[in-house]
Formats: sequence, structure tokens, C-alpha cells
Amino acid sequence: MLDGVSLDQLRTFIAAVDEGSFSAAARKLNRVQSAVSGWVSSLEEQIGVVLFDRSGRYPRLTPEGVLLLADARNIVAGVDTLKARARLMASGLEPELSVVVDVFFPTAVIAAVAKDFARQFPHTPLRLYVEGLGAAYQPVLDERCSLGILASLPLHFPTLSSKVVGEVPLLMVALHSHPLAAIHGTIPKSELARHTQLVITDRSELMAGQELGVMSPHTWRLADLSAKHAFLLNGVGWGGMPLPMIERDLAAGTLKILDIEEFPKGGKKLPMLAVHPSAAPPGPAGRWFIEQVQRCLGPA
Repeated sequence: MLDGVSLDQLRTFIAAVDEGSFSAAARKLNRVQSAVSGWVSSLEEQIGVVLFDRSGRYPRLTPEGVLLLADARNIVAGVDTLKARARLMASGLEPELSVVVDVFFPTAVIAAVAKDFARQFPHTPLRLYVEGLGAAYQPVLDERCSLGILASLPLHFPTLSSKVVGEVPLLMVALHSHPLAAIHGTIPKSELARHTQLVITDRSELMAGQELGVMSPHTWRLADLSAKHAFLLNGVGWGGMPLPMIERDLAAGTLKILDIEEFPKGGKKLPMLAVHPSAAPPGPAGRWFIEQVQRCLGPA
């Protein structure tokens, strides 16, 4: 009998509760009162539970009705969501958007875009991953992610397409009490070689045999940027960091920018790209995401 419960019955049950009476529910649903009473009664018969106490002037929910009301709302909301998603998918909208974000990309920008994405595409789940170097490109190459917001690499990916969405300043820094921070003027590379450089390791094989930005033979390899930041603040070594992540540390004087030989004094501009498989260009949600990232980060 439960298999015969209809959405009309559940919607009528919810309307009777929300409107406070069968007559008010009938007006809301544009039906006669007898039809509303009939739908509710048939629902009670099918599920074998009395939903309303009808002994007073207005029907009141029974304790069982209170419990089943939440289930009814969840069922109706789930069906409405299914129908809305189906309509959007039929119009070309992605059923979900999976994005891998480079570890050097400002977290605040992605958080702001994700917040707006939830409002713009409420029925499209957003899946975000954070990786660095070649490991950030791997999910797009494997098509586990349909889109990447990634730093440019000195590699060629023939199956991928990309466009520049902005730049992130990369600065070489050390703790204010680090020996390198005490050097006035330009720091020669020979001096860098005497100190441990903190480097983000590549968790893929794409950059095997290539060293990007390594200036010292003494390195500590770290898997994520937060760990690198913590090590810098503890004076363990020196290294490159994106400006958005260390602005407060620089303002407070905790970290100091290093003036390194042959390295731009204002920091290196790290191009950020929107990357996707050439054979699978972004749909409406992906295009919107790229546009918002570019707007928040600013043009290159």
C-alpha cells in the first residue's frame, strides 16, 4: 500500500499543516475542500497512521503526524530538486563541477567564488581539490576534474586547453631572525647555497627530473603550502610564497622579503591558468566559474 502514496497526497498533507486547515489548504491548492480532505484521508488509510486529530474546530497534527511531516517534506523537496536538476541538465548545465586548484592560488578568491557559485547554481554540486605542480594537472589529464585553476608549468600538454585568468606575486622570504634576512642589499646565489630552502614537492611524475625555482643544494621537501608557511615562521629555512598568504606576516615584520640575485625585486609574477581538456570544454557552470575567478583575481 505504501508504494501507492502519491506526491499529490504528500503535498496536500503539507499544505494542510502549513495553512492550518483543510479549507485554507484547498484555497492554496486551488481545489475544493472535499478533495483536500479526501487526499489526506486516503493517505492515512494507505500508511495506516492517523495524521490529524479532527475532534476540534481545526485539525491538529497527531504525534505520529508530527514525525511523518518531516519525512513528507524531505520527499517532496528531494523530488523537486531532482526535477530542477533534470531541467538544468537538459539545458546543457553540468550535473556537477569538479575543480582542482593550485596550491599557490589565493584561497580567499576560491572561497568567494565558491560562495557565489552555491547561489548561482544551487543544484550543481561543486567539488574542489588542492594540489601543486604536476599533481595539480594530473586530475585534469585523467579527466577526474573537468577544470583546473593552475599555475603555469614549463611543460606542454597537447590534450589540454588553457587561458590566463590572472597573476599571483611570488616572493622569496625568510623569518626576520633568519641569517639571510640580516643581509643588506642583494643576496648572492652563493650565500643561498649555504641555507636550507623549503620546496613544495610534486606528488606526480610529470615534473620528474625538473627543479622549478630551486636555488640551494640543501632542500626540505614539503607536501603542502601550509606546512611550508609554518616552517618559515619557525625559521627552519627560506623559500618562495604567494603574496596573499603572507601579507599579514610581512606587515607585522614576522617575515622579510629577500632581495635575491637575478630574482625580480618586486617578486615573480606567477601566471594562473584556467585549464580543461580540449575535447571537453566547460559548460555554463564551468564558464561562470572561470569568469568569476578572473574577475576576483584581476586581469594578467
